[in-house]
Amino acid sequence: MREARFFKKEEETQSVTCLLCPHHCSIKEGGTGICRVRKNIDGTLYSLTYGKISSLALDPIEKKPLYHFYPGKEILSIGSVGCNFKCPFCQNWQISQVGVEEFPLRDITPEMLLQIAKREGSVGISFTYNEPFIWWEFIYDVASLFRREGLKNVLVTNGYVEEEPLGELLPLIDAMNIDLKSLDEDFYRKYCKAQLSPVLFTIEASWRAGVHIELTHLVVTGLNDTLEGIRRLVDWVASLSPSIPLHISRYFPAYRLSHPPTSLSFLEEAFAIAREKLSFVYLGNVWDEKKSSTFCPSCGNVVVLRQGYAVRVVGLDGSRCRFCGTDLPFVVS
Repeated sequence: MREARFFKKEEETQSVTCLLCPHHCSIKEGGTGICRVRKNIDGTLYSLTYGKISSLALDPIEKKPLYHFYPGKEILSIGSVGCNFKCPFCQNWQISQVGVEEFPLRDITPEMLLQIAKREGSVGISFTYNEPFIWWEFIYDVASLFRREGLKNVLVTNGYVEEEPLGELLPLIDAMNIDLKSLDEDFYRKYCKAQLSPVLFTIEASWRAGVHIELTHLVVTGLNDTLEGIRRLVDWVASLSPSIPLHISRYFPAYRLSHPPTSLSFLEEAFAIAREKLSFVYLGNVWDEKKSSTFCPSCGNVVVLRQGYAVRVVGLDGSRCRFCGTDLPFVVS
């Protein structure tokens, strides 16, 4: 365990209020917050998952998904347990919807992770699989070490965090894939048990801080599969920047939701709508080379060819299109 950051003590009741995310959980002695990994022990909040991992793998960077950040490279990817959302369609529910006593966890240190990353030739480290922001203290220490050693730090997140902890962590983060589940406040309240506005704040603040941002929108059958919803979401992203890559992802039944998979015809329509205003749109969880590859928006030539996780950089000279010289929003070595 490690004493947590971002909480205040309620002296009269021995409870604490966690200030890490917008839930502001009031936690009684011996209890945990919504995320299940931050516990009140004798009036002090502790992180139960500091240095504890459920998962470790060397993944293609495209699996995050990040398509414009070191394309074709691999990144050390780690996760723990817990989440501050309660989505009934969660794809990683086995680790995100459990506490520390319900899943076998391994101990690891920042130095051990750095050694593994260097040995495997990783571009850095990705905090993924479950929600990383609830792992704040460990991520801060790992990211600080990796930054000093010249390696990259990546978050794959729902974006549900308060402004102060976000601001402290952002200078250490190189890239983020943030889930934007809907532009409908009711959707977030009903299905995620959360709010939309903090997610939008995280996206905008991270973008303006110079972090490389890509967004994922999971289209869940019967919940957010409307063309009107797609248009609203695309309009919002375009208002921030039409060059932000958007991954429109196909849902498959998982956890507590047994709705049928997202129809391919709807995904095709959503893709077409998004391409009207965004330069880089991709379909996820779908085998479609044309809708996974990157084309230069100026000359139309393919610059990164993707066949599943087989990736070939065929038209980039640094971050410029090799064919017409247009500067493209890529981060490359």
